[in-house]
Amino acid sequence: IAAWHSAVAAQQPTVPTITSSNATSSVAQLQGLVNAGWLLVAAILVIFMNAGFAMLETGLCRQKNAVNILSKNLIVFSLTTLIYWALGFGLMFGSGNAIVGWNGFFLNSHDPATYGLQQFPLGLPLAVFFLFEVAFAGTSATIVSGAVAERVTFVAFLIFSVFKVLTYSVIGHWAWGNGWLEQLGFIDFAGSTVVHSAGGWAALAGVALLGPRQGKYQQGQIQPLPGHNLSLATLGCFILWIGWFGFNGGSEMALNEKVFSIAVNTNLAAAAGGLMATFMSWWQYGKPDLSLAINGTLAGLVAITAICNDVSYPAAITIGIVAGLLVVWTIAFFDRLRLDDPVGALSVHLVSGIWGTLAVAIFGSKAGLDQFGIQLLGILTIGGFTFLVSCLIWLALKATVGIRVSAEEELEGLDFGEHGMEAYSGFLKE
Repeated sequence: IAAWHSAVAAQQPTVPTITSSNATSSVAQLQGLVNAGWLLVAAILVIFMNAGFAMLETGLCRQKNAVNILSKNLIVFSLTTLIYWALGFGLMFGSGNAIVGWNGFFLNSHDPATYGLQQFPLGLPLAVFFLFEVAFAGTSATIVSGAVAERVTFVAFLIFSVFKVLTYSVIGHWAWGNGWLEQLGFIDFAGSTVVHSAGGWAALAGVALLGPRQGKYQQGQIQPLPGHNLSLATLGCFILWIGWFGFNGGSEMALNEKVFSIAVNTNLAAAAGGLMATFMSWWQYGKPDLSLAINGTLAGLVAITAICNDVSYPAAITIGIVAGLLVVWTIAFFDRLRLDDPVGALSVHLVSGIWGTLAVAIFGSKAGLDQFGIQLLGILTIGGFTFLVSCLIWLALKATVGIRVSAEEELEGLDFGEHGMEAYSGFLKE
């Protein structure tokens, strides 16, 4: 019996001694995995926003250009992914100086410190951080697509998108990569300016140099060229609304209690923007305009993006209300300037992005005149740089490959002229 007891005891597993140090290590490992898992989900949500942009832009444009718009939204994200992997990520987050990063191109460094990251589990795994950031880069490039729709050549848009990704990476370094704006105290939590108003400035340059679509402005009158499918546009709005929870919530870079208030603020601003745009269009035009309600919702989302982590719920609603008002007023304003923007991207992204960035100095914890000056400086420098570079690129393309399709191709539709196919083959069309 004694021998049997000895044998049984020898087979019992050794129970490790639990100390405070390895318990702390296990908690850190678990929290690190939770943070990385949340950022992966957020990255997927932001990538899915490309589907929202595709549906929104296609629905708000005419059916003869649907294939062209869908193609641009699909291919641009593929293009962005490769350009950002090769150069953009290193320019934005690689170690360098206050102007630009100079290391980590092609993701060739396995040292997280090269990109300003801590080692996992205290920091994020490099792969998931890159995936989240490339999703943002794709959003910035896609903003231009809708504004220049229905008359830009496919090849010119693709070439411009390459340079747009690189421009975005430089300004991203200024604001988020320990660059000079970040060091000054500029605040843009998830990109009202870095992503949205910068995309709007690039779009403004394209719209101005391309000129309006045929038939848009005749004999001093603004002629409506309505979109062909508001069902698609509304679906796109809802997809973008859902994706924005990843856009803003993921920018916290961790899954903590702040993420939940960020999500609520995001939702409140979107709802307030959509309602205000609906009521404003109803009052101005006699009927509630669905396209303006869609753009009002998106304007609220753009505006809250800069400050969603540092604002009260009533302030988030106020930010959304102002954005909804601005989007209705400025769509009409840009039309009066003969700046033809088929989807309202200038109002949604440029104007609302500027408003949201300034709102940091009005509603945030660092509100005040000093912060307002810093925010304004960031808007002007990022906007001026983006607009100037975009103008130079569009002008260079205009002088070489050309940027506008022929009058005949525009009249027939870019689907046939640029792609040799149509989106609704076999359907009865007007």
